[in-house]
Amino acid sequence: MTRSNRPDHIRLTSHPTPGGKPRFPLHWGAATARERGPIIGTVSRPADRNVVGTHGGSYSVYRALAVSAGALDPIRRPDLTNTYPAEDIGPFGQWSEPRRIVSLDPWGHRVSADFKDEIAEGVDIRPSIAITKARLDLIELQDAIRAGRLKPDGDLVHDNGSVSVTKIAVDPVWYLPGVAERFGTSEGALRRVLFEQTAGMFPELVTRPDLQVFLPPIGGITVYLFGDVGKLNKPATKITCRVHDECNGSDVFGSDICTCRPYLIHGIEECVRGGQEGGLGVIVYNRKEGRALGEVTKFLVYNARKRQEGGDAAAAYFERTECVAGVQDARFQQLMPDVIHWLGLKRLDRFISMSDMKHDALVSQGIDIVERVPIPDDMIPADAHVEIAAKKAAGYYTPDAVKPDELSGTVGRDLKKY
Repeated sequence: MTRSNRPDHIRLTSHPTPGGKPRFPLHWGAATARERGPIIGTVSRPADRNVVGTHGGSYSVYRALAVSAGALDPIRRPDLTNTYPAEDIGPFGQWSEPRRIVSLDPWGHRVSADFKDEIAEGVDIRPSIAITKARLDLIELQDAIRAGRLKPDGDLVHDNGSVSVTKIAVDPVWYLPGVAERFGTSEGALRRVLFEQTAGMFPELVTRPDLQVFLPPIGGITVYLFGDVGKLNKPATKITCRVHDECNGSDVFGSDICTCRPYLIHGIEECVRGGQEGGLGVIVYNRKEGRALGEVTKFLVYNARKRQEGGDAAAAYFERTECVAGVQDARFQQLMPDVIHWLGLKRLDRFISMSDMKHDALVSQGIDIVERVPIPDDMIPADAHVEIAAKKAAGYYTPDAVKPDELSGTVGRDLKKY
């Protein structure tokens, strides 16, 4: 790194310049990207910033390490040549409805086109959404083909068992007044709590009320679309959808203590089938590990569940989490429907989920759910029956009544086995 790339002094940006106004003001909910204005969280030109936080979420810390190690020029701007979306998404009416989308930038995948003049002038405007194409290669889908549940068609499902998919990565972009409204609080109270609970990392939350957009340091969303993406804007399209919250231990490594991977695979298979039948399959994958409490907390809860007197029990399933974390679940699905609105959807014909929280959040946001699809019993791992019984008793959808012996039953395991 050359000396010219390293500033000689630190400029605090937690207070506005007296009488100054942002160079690029934001008007959330405007009808076009240009009327709304660009989201600028870059640190290369602080005077252009018009949001709290910076791009990249939690990965911004790794960017700082790269700069510190001399591997990255701190004022470098990305070259967005040929990075344009592999599929056109939107615009849809929901993008400009007041308070309809408050946790992501609906125009975030179009910045290289919508703000090409500003980018050419040196303004560091970065996409918060990227859209590409790929193929999924999952052993379970190959099993579904061998079992005859899926059939290769040469378009969506290929002879080798791989499945074509459109992949969309979404970074969170929070419009603070709208987020506060969703949670039934004031913007001022939300800003203060965010400031306090992040140990003052973002002083602009309390000193810059003129900055109403926040780029939170958290993981985002990945969306997988199966079928013809052009059918998104056709009301007659039958939509199959699974909204899935991250569970690394199960989703990636196949842990048998929960239903996460089996339900995700079930959702993918149903979405592929829906795409083959002329509809569109939608998988929404949210980074909310361990009910948004984190993996360390989740593993501590596992230990507590297995070591409690009488072994793992459905009746104490949520209580064990609350004992460790202080809350049973921190996912709070109020913001989850935003990505469904971003896709322009108003109806989900088949919702591959038993979650009452997800269902209620979607319905409260005006999304019509026609059919709810539970996980088949034969896909539930042996050690996950405690979890599924507890969730049914707590309000998860089930076509059958919860049996008393399911709730009182225990799964006593020697922790050394794991």
